Amino acid sequence: MSTYPPTQCGLATFTSALLRGLTRAGSGVSAGVVRVVDSPVMSSSPEVVAQLRTRSTRGHGVAAEALNTFDVAVVQHEYGIYGGQDGDQVLSVLDEVRVPVVVVAHTVLARPTSHQRQVLEQVTRAAAAVVTMTHAARDRLVNGYTVNADKVVVIPHGAPVRSGPYLRLPGQRPLILTWGLLGPGKGIEWAIDAMHHVRRVTPSPAYIVAGQTHPRVRQLHGETYRLHLAERARIVGVTNNVRFEGAYMDEPSLTRLIRRADVVLLPYDSREQVTSGVLVEAVAAGIPVVATAFPHATELLSGGAGLVVPHGDSAAIGAALLRVLTEPGLAQQMSTEASRLSPTLLWPAVAARYQSLAAELLANRTVALG
Repeated sequence: MSTYPPTQCGLATFTSALLRGLTRAGSGVSAGVVRVVDSPVMSSSPEVVAQLRTRSTRGHGVAAEALNTFDVAVVQHEYGIYGGQDGDQVLSVLDEVRVPVVVVAHTVLARPTSHQRQVLEQVTRAAAAVVTMTHAARDRLVNGYTVNADKVVVIPHGAPVRSGPYLRLPGQRPLILTWGLLGPGKGIEWAIDAMHHVRRVTPSPAYIVAGQTHPRVRQLHGETYRLHLAERARIVGVTNNVRFEGAYMDEPSLTRLIRRADVVLLPYDSREQVTSGVLVEAVAAGIPVVATAFPHATELLSGGAGLVVPHGDSAAIGAALLRVLTEPGLAQQMSTEASRLSPTLLWPAVAARYQSLAAELLANRTVALG
């Protein structure tokens, strides 16, 4: 149960990739999706077996009934995707689910409101297992919430296989890349300011910000944020270094762009972010990373696959980019460490972990039922 394409959000992308990994040829797994939607929509995807309408007070029964037709239910949890206060609609669904539930906790807040804490604790109580995607998230959940620690397992966020040669041709400008849905909080302002510190590298680097404006941001504010960023680049004097790719990019196009990148830049403002799909994809692709010190970056890059810098510090971001682009051997060391991590982060390996967890829950249930 989750948002699902054509909805554009990180959870929808995650769920689609996990579903493909679980049902890959030879896996012996069949799966379906209860799609979370604001309003009912026609679906041409045969795997979508039901819809949970966030604006309805009655849809939870239909969603639960659909989940109960499977052996195990995997429920993606994010406060913002379900209806009700802090997404507490999900509790009504879980109350009626009779099969083992795996809850995937995408956000674990360090300072939740009392109601946010209550919702997440109730969600975990209804689960047979709770997945966090980093050890930082697990520690925060176990130490900061009333949760059965024995239920909580760490399975990393998955990444697609993006094998292939480095695509930048001799003489081409070095490429710094940020991708993903665009909106306030991504910290692109600091990245643009940081380009002032690296623009004199020869040849002068290009910084590409690839991705559409987040649909909910666009609905409320149009393209105001992107226009603000373009104006900032003009003021800083790096218009020739910064390019926005706002059109939809299919998977092959994104793969080609990533294979051209010299460094992936994640200048996020959030200090809460315990999971970043873009970070995992960058590391799995073997690309050096510069990221602000959000928890997932601090954990995943600790072995040397990237550099971690303070939040909102354009000078520190610029200095880190300069090191990656000019310091002999550093980028290669980062790529080597990223390649060491990569096999455990690819979707086939991640989906196999979920399949093993589901098998374990079913075996335990059989024993319990005698």
